[in-house]
Amino acid sequence: MKLSTITMIALLGAAVAAPSFAQPGPPAGGPGTGMGKGPAYVFDQDNTAGWALMTAEERAANQQKMYSFKTYDECKAYQGEHHKTMEARAKEKGKALTAPRNNACDRMKAQGLLK
Repeated sequence: MKLSTITMIALLGAAVAAPSFAQPGPPAGGPGTGMGKGPAYVFDQDNTAGWALMTAEERAANQQKMYSFKTYDECKAYQGEHHKTMEARAKEKGKALTAPRNNACDRMKAQGLLK
């Protein structure tokens, strides 16, 4: 087989496979998320104070805690405590704690996840 034939077969194979990489994956937020399957709210650096200062385990625990709240007041109380903890951690490391771009409790309430 000539090199040009092998090259053409490889290019054709890549062209056929490329669209599969562009397909949407599972919904953000992990298992049990999406329409009709529970909370679809995602906690990340945009809505969690101190995201970069937490370990993966701490992020997961924070997410579980946030999902456990039934009321807006519970959420806000925890959020205030968490913010103070992250503020202290940032100070210890000589870093500034940046404010989240959006408020998780407000967004969860707007989505009907909190009363």
